[in-house]
Amino acid sequence: MPEALQREAAMAKLFASETANRAANDAVQVHGGWGYMAEYDVERYFRDAKVTEIYEGTSEVQRIVISRHYLRD
Repeated sequence: MPEALQREAAMAKLFASETANRAANDAVQVHGGWGYMAEYDVERYFRDAKVTEIYEGTSEVQRIVISRHYLRD
């Protein structure tokens, strides 16, 4: 993959995972204690959003990839 595309992909992955986590966390907060109950979809969204920080490279790795490309330029 060309270097410019690697940087863009890392930026997109990082943004998407952080946005999903922020939205899921806010949804759990709105639902209060019920947000953690398996009967509500919010609990699944929260778990699924957390996985996005780990799958396909952690958020920290994405930050390293982005910073390396900027430091080279």
